[in-house]
Amino acid sequence: MSEHDEDGYSGEATLLVEGVSLPVTVELRGYFQPIDGYYRWYGRVAVNEQLTELAGGKKKAVSIQAGAYSATGELSDPDPWGRYRITGTSTPPFHVPTTLEELNA
Repeated sequence: MSEHDEDGYSGEATLLVEGVSLPVTVELRGYFQPIDGYYRWYGRVAVNEQLTELAGGKKKAVSIQAGAYSATGELSDPDPWGRYRITGTSTPPFHVPTTLEELNA
């Protein structure tokens, strides 16, 4: 049993890093945090040589678009396999069910 009911997205996305648009593959998850009232989303960006060159192993502000959804977030240090973690607060770059009908569909 998990602490949060999580939403998510896996697939292709576009990252905007320092003015450069990069096609990437992402695995994203998110949840609503009732204590502070914010939606928090996070995930990993698959290994991408161009991203590694642009980010240089450092934190970077980014924009991400996955289909019709977009958000701003932050890249953090890469893991040992070269995948950057990405996090954000508020509107996520993926669809989140907002009605009971969507949840039960």
